[in-house]
Amino acid sequence: MKTHVVKASQIERRWVLIDADGQVLGRLASRVADLLRGKGKPTYTPHLDVGDHVVVTNAAKVKITGRKPQEKVYVRYSGYPGGLKVKSMRDLLEKKPDDVVVRAVRGMLPHTKLGRQQLRKLRVYAGPEHPHEAQAPVAEVRP
Repeated sequence: MKTHVVKASQIERRWVLIDADGQVLGRLASRVADLLRGKGKPTYTPHLDVGDHVVVTNAAKVKITGRKPQEKVYVRYSGYPGGLKVKSMRDLLEKKPDDVVVRAVRGMLPHTKLGRQQLRKLRVYAGPEHPHEAQAPVAEVRP
């Protein structure tokens, strides 16, 4: 028996449209991460980028459970004294709701060059409009 390894010319990508309105953030992010990695395809190969392009709309209406809006913080550090920046999830949801979804998905992808390549296929928009109608994205049904 031989193992079939997919080649770059054999990878078929589609565009998937997901409406985040009323969906729980973690469950949405894990589903998006699986689509970006291509885990549902029979040609899935862990070391290749075989995933689909994903467009997420209505990121501002994503549902966050528990006390996460008040207690969860996003931290970044510039490396300089006094360069620690801390933002709560509530502040980030008000100013950049699409960034909350991107950060959740980024944490569920591999932390390698492959993960960064897969993350480039994600487009997140706060409202219902998106500029990708020409790609004819297929609306994914909720499970």
